[in-house]
Amino acid sequence: MSPNLKKIVVVAVVALVLFFLITQPHQSADTVHRVLGWLKSGAEAIVTFVKSLFS
Repeated sequence: MSPNLKKIVVVAVVALVLFFLITQPHQSADTVHRVLGWLKSGAEAIVTFVKSLFS
């Protein structure tokens, strides 16, 4: 991928995210909360796995 195309894609994605955040704040807050929940569950699963390796 050329550097200019990569820059255009990044700017487009950031613009889309900002548009979503501004026009639908409640839905975007719910989405962020859901994603953070998935990350928390994943981290807890990794911690449980590592603990089981050393116990």
